[in-house]
Amino acid sequence: MREVLPRRSSARPAPGEPDANFATNLAALARREGWWDLPAFHAPGRSYTHGEVHTLAAGAASVLAGHGVEPGDRVLIALGDGIAWVSAFLGAARLGAVAVPVNPDLTADDHAFMAADCQARLVVSDDHLAGRFGGCAVLVDERLTRLAADAPAGPARGVTGRMPLYAQYTSGTTGTPKAALHRHADPARYMRAAGAGVTGVTRDDVTLSISKMFFAYGLGNALVFPLFSGSSAVLLPHRAAPADLAEAVSRHRVTLLYGVPTAYANLVAECDPAPFSSVRLAVSAGETLPAQLGERARDLLGAPVLDQLGSTEAGHAFCSNTAWSDEPGTIGRPLPGYEVVLRDKNGARVTLGQGEIWVRGDAVMIEYLGRPEQTAKALRGGWLRTGDLAEYVDGGALKHCGRADDMEMVGGITVSPIEIERVLAEHPAVAEVAVAVVRDARGAGRLRAYVVLGGPSGPGLEEELIGLARRRLAPYKVPRSVEVRPKLPRTSTGKLRRFAVREGKW
Repeated sequence: MREVLPRRSSARPAPGEPDANFATNLAALARREGWWDLPAFHAPGRSYTHGEVHTLAAGAASVLAGHGVEPGDRVLIALGDGIAWVSAFLGAARLGAVAVPVNPDLTADDHAFMAADCQARLVVSDDHLAGRFGGCAVLVDERLTRLAADAPAGPARGVTGRMPLYAQYTSGTTGTPKAALHRHADPARYMRAAGAGVTGVTRDDVTLSISKMFFAYGLGNALVFPLFSGSSAVLLPHRAAPADLAEAVSRHRVTLLYGVPTAYANLVAECDPAPFSSVRLAVSAGETLPAQLGERARDLLGAPVLDQLGSTEAGHAFCSNTAWSDEPGTIGRPLPGYEVVLRDKNGARVTLGQGEIWVRGDAVMIEYLGRPEQTAKALRGGWLRTGDLAEYVDGGALKHCGRADDMEMVGGITVSPIEIERVLAEHPAVAEVAVAVVRDARGAGRLRAYVVLGGPSGPGLEEELIGLARRRLAPYKVPRSVEVRPKLPRTSTGKLRRFAVREGKW
């Protein structure tokens, strides 16, 4: 049952307890470390220093308060990446309100659902989206930034690190999206683990996150890590084509590149290495990075591509390869601040073979906003059940084996499509592949592989791929057919929609 959400929290720092407000602490950090006049964000048309960002955020807090936002209220942000997004998020944080970032490219029904689900007090969006939010008050992004530039600093709410800072919706691959609620203290925690702990980000780095800030991965990459390190990030408001990404990397001399496997596949297919000469590290997340694609991406970028695993519920990555320890073909090892175990369906620990990943750490979500029953299913005694499957490889790193709900049943035998996809992805003509059981005309379930081409192929591609599978896999894991598609069905965050693959309709 959906519960009515409380709008206020009386939690304040106790006497002598440090104020943990995310926005004001970041501003103080920038002053203390001498980052105030260094670039923080490169947006189309101009760049902004750390000082300008924090000054705008303080003004945005005043504007939001003038529109009725109070501590504990939800501020839904439906914008592309840009200075208005940053100002709205930090402004809400300064007030002690809860930011709720959502994808601006969702449908009108999705936006109306999310505004109602989080009980938004105010929506910040583009003008053309203003009528989508079920009667919620809307502040247009251009008006926010214009008013914030001239507004006095808004009130700074003293908070504890346990108080809610933001709620971020899951991607909805397995059902209705749910908003994972995170604290003011959480970003600093996953900065230490997945920022400094993975790339060693410093003030000299320039980041480009292909994944946007409405996605947990992009929020950390493009907002949290730069503001905590004194570095800068390139903000692209819309989904960029590979050529545009290459141009932005070259123009801004990007050193840290973050993306999902699909984005790297597109770069490999359409770009030359020259624009990427400044990149020192790349990171991949969202779903498993196939080994062959990882090799091609490393060749293109001239830099390691570090595979990792995280989730909206965990805040960011909790298991990753790092700049100091990279084991291609794995998702690395648990990051500092997180504990990871594998368990079977009964909750018993697994040391050999596949198990579901359970993770615990200080940055794991408080709850799914207003959904106590689903929260209780996901959080068990301080542990988060991720739904991801993995197994240990020699040396102790983890190999991702897909999602527990992604398994296919073939002739009464449970099969992981990830294993089959990894084999087929080794073919040089294959850029992306998805495997599922599809019903034939008789209603019998048959394995079918859907592939997106990334290189030259001849009329015998289907026979070549099936032959490759036969040489490498048990007979029951070999696809019966192969179908070429221009693209695979994916969520707005780049994750594969397995249910759509099973239906064969997209």
